Amino acid sequence: MFDRLPTPYGLVRHGVAPDHQKIKAVTRGFAETAADPRFRFYGNVEFGADLTLCDLQRLYHQVLFATGAQSERRMGIPGEDLCRSYPATEFVAWYNGHPDYRDLAFDLSAETAAIVGVGNVAIDVARILCLSPQELRRTDMAPYAVEALTQSRVRDVYLLGRRGPAQAAFTNPELKEIGELAQADVVVHPAEVQLDPLSMEELARSGDRLLARKVDLLQTYAARPPAGRARRLHLRFLVSPVALLDDGRGGVGGLRLARNRLARSVAGTIVAEATGELETLMAGVVFRSVGYRGVALPGVPFDERWGVILNERGRVLDPETEKPVVGEYAAGWVKRGPSGVIGTNKPDALETVAEMAADAAAGRVLSPADPSRAALDALLAASRVRPVSYADWQHLDALEAAAGERAGSPRVKFTSREEMFRALGRQ
Repeated sequence: MFDRLPTPYGLVRHGVAPDHQKIKAVTRGFAETAADPRFRFYGNVEFGADLTLCDLQRLYHQVLFATGAQSERRMGIPGEDLCRSYPATEFVAWYNGHPDYRDLAFDLSAETAAIVGVGNVAIDVARILCLSPQELRRTDMAPYAVEALTQSRVRDVYLLGRRGPAQAAFTNPELKEIGELAQADVVVHPAEVQLDPLSMEELARSGDRLLARKVDLLQTYAARPPAGRARRLHLRFLVSPVALLDDGRGGVGGLRLARNRLARSVAGTIVAEATGELETLMAGVVFRSVGYRGVALPGVPFDERWGVILNERGRVLDPETEKPVVGEYAAGWVKRGPSGVIGTNKPDALETVAEMAADAAAGRVLSPADPSRAALDALLAASRVRPVSYADWQHLDALEAAAGERAGSPRVKFTSREEMFRALGRQ
């Protein structure tokens, strides 16, 4: 396994919310695999820079790409690039201590923040903005982020969804969690969580009990009187930003919102269409969370329209012949697009691995010139790459956990490559 960062666990370490420690327990399964003597981890090795596709083809019979959806989708509206308009992905990576984002700065001096989108990333950002300093310190959030969020002046947080409550992408556990915040009231417009005829029809036809529970919970929040907590988390539906407004100094001063209604598209899906009614929401900081897309990898067939590796059931396809490319596979969001949660990746990975096993049994694999460990180590040494092994990671992990025990948190992360290499005695 190759990772561009010195540490394993990717999304679990740098994407999962720092106050969701139970979810991070999935790393135990990875640790069991890593203990197998046939497995090797190479951190701090970047595909396309330190290793090319040709290198891997000379070393391995099969290659699987699981690089996720690393970039944000744009809103495409005026004012999107004003100061204090941030991609939610960068904010999440920053507070989670990702080495590439640790030096970013987020201006949280405004009293009102807006988050565009109603997926789990969006609701995570909303919840993090509403946590108390005591709650923040009990997480494995990067210490610099804890300090910045402790100083935050944000008191009102708006979560904005273009469609209705039945189409919101956040999951029920995430929705339930915001109703239990110690320092924030949840505010919902009753009219915005009443189902329209199309949504009622869809819900009745699907018989989806989880979806029905989500709608019930939102309607419960709408009927609940505020308790006068220090912050307010507002859930809005059927609104779309059509412009971010300049505060006169080049920063965000508000959002122009279009009111929507739901309609049936030609393809039969439920879509939002503008009613022509506009409103202005005054806010001094905006986080954009309207979708994500994969990034093309050198030499690997890529579908630019969908932002995924061109594949069928995980087998990479040749764009000219639409036939499988021997020995190349994909899994996760770079395979299927940015949908689902960590649990969704399990059946997705099983599907890809089943295709890999079938190809291996049939002899449809690459013919590497030298598939030995020595050949890989020699290649990396010649490139002056400093790989981090799994044993190295275990040493870093123990140091982080020990620092966390002293601080009263799950761990205190190393947030730069330099810190990690110093801790490993490899300056």
